[in-house]
Amino acid sequence: MTERNGTTNASAGARRTPAGRCDDTAASLGDYRATFHAARLAMAVLNRDGLVLAANAAFGELVGADPAELVAATAADLTDLGADPLVWTAYREVLCGRSDRMRCTRRLKHPEGHSVWVEVIVEPLTPEPLSGEERMLLSVADISDRHDLLARLRHLQMHDPVTRLPNRALFFERLSAALETASFAPSGTGRIGLCYLDLDGFKAVNDTLGHRVGDRLLSAVAQRLTRIAESAADRGPGRTGHLVARLGGDEFALLVEDSTGTEQLAELAQCVLDALQRPFDLAGQRLSVSASIGVVERAAGGTTATGLMQAADTTLYWAKEDGKARWTLFDPERNAHRMTRQALSSTLRPAVDRGEFTLEYQPLVGLDDGRAQGVEALVRWRHPQFGTLSPNRFIALAEENGAIVELGRWVLERACHQARAWQLAHPGQPLFVSVNVAVRQVWDSDLVADVAGILAETGLPPRLLQLELTESAVMGSAGRPLQALQALSDMGVRIAIDDFGTGYSNLAYLSRLPVSVLKLDGSFVRGFRSQEHPNPADEMIVEALVALAHRLGLTVTAECVESAEQADRLRRIGCDTGQGWLYSRPVAPDQVEALLDAGRHTGI
Repeated sequence: MTERNGTTNASAGARRTPAGRCDDTAASLGDYRATFHAARLAMAVLNRDGLVLAANAAFGELVGADPAELVAATAADLTDLGADPLVWTAYREVLCGRSDRMRCTRRLKHPEGHSVWVEVIVEPLTPEPLSGEERMLLSVADISDRHDLLARLRHLQMHDPVTRLPNRALFFERLSAALETASFAPSGTGRIGLCYLDLDGFKAVNDTLGHRVGDRLLSAVAQRLTRIAESAADRGPGRTGHLVARLGGDEFALLVEDSTGTEQLAELAQCVLDALQRPFDLAGQRLSVSASIGVVERAAGGTTATGLMQAADTTLYWAKEDGKARWTLFDPERNAHRMTRQALSSTLRPAVDRGEFTLEYQPLVGLDDGRAQGVEALVRWRHPQFGTLSPNRFIALAEENGAIVELGRWVLERACHQARAWQLAHPGQPLFVSVNVAVRQVWDSDLVADVAGILAETGLPPRLLQLELTESAVMGSAGRPLQALQALSDMGVRIAIDDFGTGYSNLAYLSRLPVSVLKLDGSFVRGFRSQEHPNPADEMIVEALVALAHRLGLTVTAECVESAEQADRLRRIGCDTGQGWLYSRPVAPDQVEALLDAGRHTGI
């Protein structure tokens, strides 16, 4: 009886279970619906097609409609999810079951007329217990206060506190966006322009009047630039106007989107110059400033923000180098030359170690007998990329970066070795070698010790070495340079002044310097080219210089002799030696050997 009752009870319990589950489900659905409708968070339940199945009161209040009227409405239209292609794609991925969640920020129009920023989240719900229908929960949270706070923080982060202009970070953000938009937008010019400027002499304002006045000046400059940009944008076809930014210090930039060409940028730059030249009245201080401006205008396609700024920075440097208070347009050819100079400068020192330099020699010939008395060593750089380079392409760079000391020592050593070889091969024809020396070699190295060591190592007599220094370097010599020249002269080395007549030409120095040779610059010799149209002034100057040099015990070499007529007239005036293409172009050492052999019988 007990077992039968137990079985009966169990069976009865089993029969009641489905009913009990339905009651529990109904209760849970009731709780869910109550919570859903009472929630302060705006929510709506959607089907897989994105249609509203149910909306709570908060959602109806947000969109300005009765929740019952929203059933079957398109949720994307209510929350502006279709306006952004990326947002729309993410939303469809969730509806189709290929993504579990999407979140985005949208700006909605509130029924009362103001705008609100909301965060929209769409995610799947558990299927409907009774029907098994798949549903989505769309929730919309008002984040206007948080958005406004973040916007204020971003404004502080992206704007300069002194001028209130966009700072470097915001400028580069806008520049990158402008390049991307201009490259792919079907409308617009597809070009971009930039005026990059800084104030000339602004540091002096800070140093003399203080940083407070300097900040006021920057603020005033910013205001004028803003007015110019607004006026220019009103006249032009620009889509979003011209952005004015302070990049730091006294540097400003004007970004022109959809520029129409270099004329537009040139006009803008000139307006900036004109505006900034008007005096500024700052709390009793009347200040006048100028600016240097680098102008770049180009197609946006293939241009990067970094590349555009590098071009602008280079062009600004040109404007300052050209005299300041001006604008300069970017020049690709000039920039290529600058890049070449930079490449050469950075590889000069390693090139000496790699053995990329070589020497050629040009004879110095006696004008009275036509025989070679010496040669000038001329360095060449066999560059692996740019080919053979003459000295005018790299000597100035070597002087700037200090590589001239190492290079000059190599030239001196190699030339002395070669001169000693010629002396041994032709003992009856003593041939001196003339080597150019930069003034920096005198200051940055022990030139006297270098020369003494090289002469001792090679065995070359000092009388067969001549050192050439430019007139500008020698004429101002005092202290250490003068002592070095005197020590070299006392050693027996000849000192020559190169390109004489183009520099200071302070003849009083000639009597006090240990100089033995004057090399007349080729500009004087060119006046001797034509017998029919001689230049009397050149001839009188050369004649006077030769006479003075001889009175001081100096010999005179004329450079750039190209014709027998020039050589004859220079000989009659009294020049001692000549150098130029009449006798020979710079040649390799073995060709000098041939010239020496020929000179034994016929002269050169």
